[in-house]
Amino acid sequence: MTALTTMTKVGAGAVVAALLYAAFAPSAPPVPVAPAAAPASDPFAFVRSMEGTRPDGDVRTNPDGELVIDAELGHLFDYYLAGMGEKDLRAIRAEIERELDKRLKPGPAAQAKRLLASYLDYKAALVNLEAGLKPGDMAAAARARLQAMQKLRLQFFTEKEIAGLFGFSDAYDNDALARMEISTDAKLSVAQRAEKLAALDAKLSPAMREEREAPTRVIRTEEAVQKLRAQGASDDEVYRLRAAAFTPEGASRLAELDREEAAWKSRIQVYLAERRQLAPDALAAVQQLRDKYFSADEQRRLPAYE
Repeated sequence: MTALTTMTKVGAGAVVAALLYAAFAPSAPPVPVAPAAAPASDPFAFVRSMEGTRPDGDVRTNPDGELVIDAELGHLFDYYLAGMGEKDLRAIRAEIERELDKRLKPGPAAQAKRLLASYLDYKAALVNLEAGLKPGDMAAAARARLQAMQKLRLQFFTEKEIAGLFGFSDAYDNDALARMEISTDAKLSVAQRAEKLAALDAKLSPAMREEREAPTRVIRTEEAVQKLRAQGASDDEVYRLRAAAFTPEGASRLAELDREEAAWKSRIQVYLAERRQLAPDALAAVQQLRDKYFSADEQRRLPAYE
């Protein structure tokens, strides 16, 4: 697993949690999303935010032709669920099922679809679970949340399915919680904290160590990119640096994000220049100007620039 893939999955998980709440919360009406101001450059992307990416999840079968139930299956589900807000849940579920049919034979695909149905039911139940959790100090609240989630899973999955889908993430979360509890334990001296944290480091599996180091690697690489740009480096030099740190596909995606950010800043500059020519109280004209350059979703970001 590359550092960039790890960051993508972490980011996707946060987005999925927020958007699933909006999708499943009883009082939350659907929010219409206006089409993007610029046409999509990849007509084959499921949603515009996924342009230039490939679906996560190395979904596979074992030598006996049986579905391998592991975290990769959850990564595939979450990849598409991150598109909520641009597509509704029904469309996303249908797209995941199409992807499963493409990757798997009919038997394993049917099993994966049943797991998808359980996964969506579980995510929906998490909404009510989150609402019922009691506040507390950070470490205790996080521990209670994880334990409640683990208990909830028993309603939707077998123990084997739970171990496959959530085993790695639970190990990661338990390690993070242990570190949080050590860091916030006022009874420990600085030396004792360091000793306990070092003991946790020694227990890390290679996969866990890679997962923990991935965010730092991404930050270090982007800091190196900024230094290169400050020295007048070309886009090709930046691409080669990122490709060496991640993958060629990851470097291409980051280059696309750079172009999108540059295009966004250009539109902001044009918009602000034209807005300064309007009277302060010309609210209708300002709104027309916003509609000219930005979608309804993008307009939510404008106050930070105005």
